[in-house]
Amino acid sequence: MNIDIKLHKTDLPDDLELGNVIAVDGEFMGLDVKRDPLCLIQISTGNSDAHIVQLDRSNYKAPNLTKILENDKIKKIFHYGRADLAHIKYYLKIDTNNIQDTKIASKLARSYSDNHSLKTLIKEFKNIDISKQFQNSDFGGELNSAQLKYCANDVIYLHEIHTKLEEILIRENRINLYNECLKFLKTRVDLDLAQFKEDIWSH
Repeated sequence: MNIDIKLHKTDLPDDLELGNVIAVDGEFMGLDVKRDPLCLIQISTGNSDAHIVQLDRSNYKAPNLTKILENDKIKKIFHYGRADLAHIKYYLKIDTNNIQDTKIASKLARSYSDNHSLKTLIKEFKNIDISKQFQNSDFGGELNSAQLKYCANDVIYLHEIHTKLEEILIRENRINLYNECLKFLKTRVDLDLAQFKEDIWSH
Protein backbone atom coordinates (compact mmCIF):
# COMPACT_ATOMS: atom_id res chain seq x y z
CA MET A 1 0.00 0.00 0.00
CA ASN A 2 1.29 3.45 -0.92
CA ILE A 3 0.71 5.87 1.95
CA ASP A 4 0.63 9.63 1.45
CA ILE A 5 2.44 10.90 4.55
CA LYS A 6 2.72 14.63 5.20
CA LEU A 7 4.61 16.14 8.14
CA HIS A 8 3.32 19.51 9.35
CA LYS A 9 5.27 21.70 11.74
CA THR A 10 3.25 23.11 14.69
CA ASP A 11 -0.24 22.88 13.11
CA LEU A 12 -2.38 21.63 10.22
CA PRO A 13 -2.55 23.85 7.10
CA ASP A 14 -5.37 26.40 6.94
CA ASP A 15 -6.89 24.97 3.75
CA LEU A 16 -6.80 21.26 4.61
CA GLU A 17 -10.11 19.41 4.21
CA LEU A 18 -10.27 16.17 6.19
CA GLY A 19 -13.97 15.28 6.00
CA ASN A 20 -16.31 14.42 8.86
CA VAL A 21 -14.76 11.10 9.98
CA ILE A 22 -11.06 11.02 10.88
CA ALA A 23 -8.72 8.65 12.66
CA VAL A 24 -6.52 10.23 15.34
CA ASP A 25 -3.53 9.11 17.37
CA GLY A 26 -0.86 10.78 19.49
CA GLU A 27 2.76 10.10 20.32
CA PHE A 28 4.28 11.13 23.65
CA MET A 29 7.58 10.74 25.48
CA GLY A 30 6.01 8.19 27.84
CA LEU A 31 2.75 7.36 29.60
CA ASP A 32 3.00 9.71 32.58
CA VAL A 33 0.91 12.63 31.35
CA LYS A 34 2.45 15.34 33.50
CA ARG A 35 6.04 14.15 33.00
CA ASP A 36 5.99 12.93 29.39
CA PRO A 37 4.95 15.60 26.87
CA LEU A 38 2.74 15.20 23.85
CA CYS A 39 4.94 15.33 20.73
CA LEU A 40 2.83 14.43 17.69
CA ILE A 41 -0.76 14.12 16.57
CA GLN A 42 -1.45 12.09 13.45
CA ILE A 43 -4.69 12.15 11.48
CA SER A 44 -6.00 10.09 8.58
CA THR A 45 -9.10 10.49 6.42
CA GLY A 46 -9.09 6.73 5.79
CA ASN A 47 -7.81 7.19 2.23
CA SER A 48 -4.26 5.87 2.75
CA ASP A 49 -3.11 9.23 4.02
CA ALA A 50 -1.54 10.49 7.23
CA HIS A 51 -1.11 14.09 8.34
CA ILE A 52 1.41 14.20 11.16
CA VAL A 53 1.57 17.38 13.24
CA GLN A 54 4.84 17.95 15.10
CA LEU A 55 3.67 20.22 17.89
CA ASP A 56 5.53 23.26 19.16
CA ARG A 57 6.17 22.14 22.72
CA SER A 58 7.07 25.63 23.86
CA ASN A 59 3.45 26.78 23.60
CA TYR A 60 1.30 24.02 22.03
CA LYS A 61 -0.49 26.56 19.84
CA ALA A 62 -2.24 24.69 17.02
CA PRO A 63 -5.53 26.46 16.30
CA ASN A 64 -6.43 24.47 13.17
CA LEU A 65 -5.81 21.15 14.89
CA THR A 66 -7.67 22.11 18.07
CA LYS A 67 -10.65 23.38 16.07
CA ILE A 68 -10.98 19.97 14.42
CA LEU A 69 -10.57 18.02 17.65
CA GLU A 70 -13.19 20.14 19.42
CA ASN A 71 -15.69 20.03 16.54
CA ASP A 72 -18.53 17.75 17.63
CA LYS A 73 -19.67 17.28 14.02
CA ILE A 74 -16.42 15.51 13.11
CA LYS A 75 -16.16 11.90 14.33
CA LYS A 76 -12.71 10.93 15.68
CA ILE A 77 -11.68 7.28 15.78
CA PHE A 78 -8.97 6.40 18.31
CA HIS A 79 -7.42 3.14 19.43
CA TYR A 80 -7.14 3.28 23.22
CA GLY A 81 -8.16 6.92 23.22
CA ARG A 82 -7.85 7.11 26.99
CA ALA A 83 -4.12 7.88 26.82
CA ASP A 84 -4.33 10.17 23.80
CA LEU A 85 -7.25 12.17 25.18
CA ALA A 86 -5.51 12.71 28.50
CA HIS A 87 -2.39 14.08 26.83
CA ILE A 88 -4.44 16.24 24.45
CA LYS A 89 -6.48 17.69 27.31
CA TYR A 90 -3.42 18.35 29.47
CA TYR A 91 -1.21 19.92 26.78
CA LEU A 92 -3.64 21.45 24.27
CA LYS A 93 -6.12 22.48 27.00
CA ILE A 94 -9.15 21.20 25.08
CA ASP A 95 -11.76 18.47 25.19
CA THR A 96 -11.89 16.23 22.14
CA ASN A 97 -15.49 15.66 21.04
CA ASN A 98 -17.39 12.94 19.14
CA ILE A 99 -15.07 10.07 20.03
CA GLN A 100 -15.03 6.46 18.84
CA ASP A 101 -12.56 3.89 20.15
CA THR A 102 -11.54 0.65 18.44
CA LYS A 103 -10.04 -0.85 21.61
CA ILE A 104 -13.28 -0.47 23.55
CA ALA A 105 -15.19 -1.75 20.52
CA SER A 106 -12.84 -4.73 20.22
CA LYS A 107 -13.18 -5.71 23.90
CA LEU A 108 -16.97 -5.72 23.56
CA ALA A 109 -17.19 -7.25 20.08
CA ARG A 110 -14.28 -9.72 20.10
CA SER A 111 -15.04 -11.63 23.30
CA TYR A 112 -13.51 -14.63 21.48
CA SER A 113 -10.05 -13.06 21.97
CA ASP A 114 -8.02 -11.67 24.86
CA ASN A 115 -5.74 -9.64 22.56
CA HIS A 116 -7.06 -6.24 21.51
CA SER A 117 -3.88 -4.53 20.30
CA LEU A 118 -3.98 -2.50 17.12
CA LYS A 119 -1.43 -4.86 15.56
CA THR A 120 -3.79 -7.80 16.24
CA LEU A 121 -6.81 -6.00 14.80
CA ILE A 122 -4.94 -5.02 11.63
CA LYS A 123 -3.80 -8.63 11.21
CA GLU A 124 -7.33 -10.00 11.72
CA PHE A 125 -9.29 -7.55 9.60
CA LYS A 126 -6.70 -6.52 6.98
CA ASN A 127 -4.37 -9.54 6.99
CA ILE A 128 -1.41 -7.16 7.26
CA ASP A 129 1.34 -7.74 9.80
CA ILE A 130 2.59 -4.27 10.72
CA SER A 131 5.85 -3.64 12.52
CA LYS A 132 5.75 -2.11 15.99
CA GLN A 133 9.53 -1.74 16.10
CA PHE A 134 9.36 2.02 16.62
CA GLN A 135 6.63 1.98 19.28
CA ASN A 136 9.18 2.86 21.97
CA SER A 137 11.33 5.27 19.96
CA ASP A 138 12.06 8.94 20.64
CA PHE A 139 9.35 11.10 19.04
CA GLY A 140 10.62 14.30 20.65
CA GLY A 141 13.26 15.20 18.07
CA GLU A 142 13.81 14.93 14.33
CA LEU A 143 11.73 12.16 12.80
CA ASN A 144 13.05 9.63 10.33
CA SER A 145 11.06 7.93 7.57
CA ALA A 146 10.59 4.73 9.59
CA GLN A 147 9.09 6.67 12.49
CA LEU A 148 6.75 8.52 10.14
CA LYS A 149 5.59 5.23 8.62
CA TYR A 150 5.00 3.83 12.12
CA CYS A 151 2.88 6.89 12.98
CA ALA A 152 0.91 6.52 9.75
CA ASN A 153 0.19 2.83 10.45
CA ASP A 154 -1.46 3.83 13.72
CA VAL A 155 -4.23 5.72 11.90
CA ILE A 156 -4.63 4.57 8.28
CA TYR A 157 -6.50 1.35 9.13
CA LEU A 158 -8.79 2.64 11.89
CA HIS A 159 -11.76 3.56 9.70
CA GLU A 160 -12.08 0.07 8.26
CA ILE A 161 -11.39 -1.66 11.58
CA HIS A 162 -14.05 0.41 13.35
CA THR A 163 -16.59 -0.41 10.64
CA LYS A 164 -15.89 -4.14 11.00
CA LEU A 165 -16.13 -4.01 14.78
CA GLU A 166 -19.33 -1.98 14.63
CA GLU A 167 -20.88 -4.68 12.40
CA ILE A 168 -20.11 -7.30 15.05
CA LEU A 169 -21.44 -5.09 17.85
CA ILE A 170 -24.71 -4.60 15.99
CA ARG A 171 -24.98 -8.31 15.13
CA GLU A 172 -24.36 -9.36 18.73
CA ASN A 173 -26.66 -6.69 20.22
CA ARG A 174 -23.77 -4.95 22.01
CA ILE A 175 -23.80 -1.62 20.18
CA ASN A 176 -25.74 0.12 22.97
CA LEU A 177 -23.15 -1.03 25.52
CA TYR A 178 -20.42 0.39 23.30
CA ASN A 179 -22.17 3.75 22.97
CA GLU A 180 -22.68 3.97 26.73
CA CYS A 181 -19.00 3.19 27.34
CA LEU A 182 -18.03 6.02 25.00
CA LYS A 183 -20.09 8.44 27.08
CA PHE A 184 -17.97 7.56 30.12
CA LEU A 185 -14.62 7.89 28.33
CA LYS A 186 -14.19 11.61 29.04
CA THR A 187 -14.91 10.99 32.72
CA ARG A 188 -12.35 8.17 32.74
CA VAL A 189 -9.80 10.63 31.31
CA ASP A 190 -10.68 13.19 34.00
CA LEU A 191 -10.21 10.51 36.66
CA ASP A 192 -6.78 9.70 35.19
CA LEU A 193 -5.79 13.35 35.25
CA ALA A 194 -6.97 13.54 38.86
CA GLN A 195 -4.72 10.52 39.52
CA PHE A 196 -7.51 8.03 40.24
CA LYS A 197 -5.97 5.12 38.32
CA GLU A 198 -7.72 2.26 40.08
CA ASP A 199 -11.10 0.78 39.16
CA ILE A 200 -13.48 2.92 41.21
CA TRP A 201 -16.22 0.29 40.78
CA SER A 202 -14.22 -2.45 42.53
CA HIS A 203 -15.04 -3.51 46.09
